[in-house]
Amino acid sequence: MILIVDHGLCNVDSVARAIEECGGSPLISEDPAECARAERIILPGVGSFHEASGILHEKGWVSAIRREVLEYGIPLLGICLGMQLLASTGTEGGDAPGLDLIPGSVVRLEPPDKTVRIPHVGWNEVHQNQSSPLFADIPDKKDFYFTHSYHLVPTREEHVLATTPYCGSFVSIVGSGKVFGTQFHPEKSLGGGLRMLKNFLAVC
Repeated sequence: MILIVDHGLCNVDSVARAIEECGGSPLISEDPAECARAERIILPGVGSFHEASGILHEKGWVSAIRREVLEYGIPLLGICLGMQLLASTGTEGGDAPGLDLIPGSVVRLEPPDKTVRIPHVGWNEVHQNQSSPLFADIPDKKDFYFTHSYHLVPTREEHVLATTPYCGSFVSIVGSGKVFGTQFHPEKSLGGGLRMLKNFLAVC
């Protein structure tokens, strides 16, 4: 069972449809107790880090997710805001704590000049920095679909799996053990996105 966390700030239906297309069995849930029977967890999200952080902590998602990931080794994938929530802290909407699974902070993209637009919306390349099970059968510099104004800056270089050339460069995929995050939306990224979701479903 693939648990999709429904914290109210995400389009969970599109993620669920993509998981079904990849051969998985998704369960959209607002109940953190469901984490205990999940084989994998997906944390999607759009919107404000501060608001999402408050919801996750208030409803008990943070402790439930951390328990399954850290104690039982359940694979976790954060998507867009969900990737950012893997960090230690975020600054969007005011300072707030994340899940602290990928040490680092989430800060606003800084354009080098007025010609670079924020938010960053559209297709862009993902440059693979190191090997990862997420990259099976996906060529380097493959395009994926982004929409965001903030990005995660990991404390440790070893957690940077891929970067994207925008506003200089930002981290677009992170990983630590069986914890992964994509700043882009794989469920909106056509064949390449579905391939990456299939790769996540194969993580063991």
